Amino acid sequence: MSEIVQLTPFVLCSSLQNQIDFYCDRLGFSCTFRQENYAFLRNGSVAIRLLECPKRPDGRPLGDNQSFYIDVMGIDELYAQLEPNLSDLPPGRVRPPFNQPYHQREFHVIDEDGTLVFFGQAVGARPSA
Repeated sequence: MSEIVQLTPFVLCSSLQNQIDFYCDRLGFSCTFRQENYAFLRNGSVAIRLLECPKRPDGRPLGDNQSFYIDVMGIDELYAQLEPNLSDLPPGRVRPPFNQPYHQREFHVIDEDGTLVFFGQAVGARPSA
C-alpha cells in the first residue's frame, strides 16, 4: 500500500546563500544538504527545497505569487521565539499573529525573494466540510 509522507515545496531564489541564511537565521531551519544551485532545509518535520534560478525577465521577484503554509502548535510562542530575528526586516515583510475567520491563527513572513510563508494553528471550532 502506498502512502504520501511529506510535502517539500521548491522555493525559488536569486541567491541560494541569501535564502539559506534567511531560513536558517530568521526562521530556525537547518541546511542538511547543499550543492551548486540547490539546498534542502529542515525544521522538525517540515522541509523545503531551495532552488537558485536566473532572475525573471519581467523584473518581478522570483517568489512573486508563490507561498506555502506551515501548520504549527504554539503559534504565539513560536512567533515570540522568532520575532527577535524578524524585527529588523523592512516594513511589510512580517505580519504578527492574528486570527483568521476560517479558524486559524497565523503570522506571515515574506522571504528574500518575495515568497509568502504562512505559519498557522487551528483555533476554535472548525467549519464542517
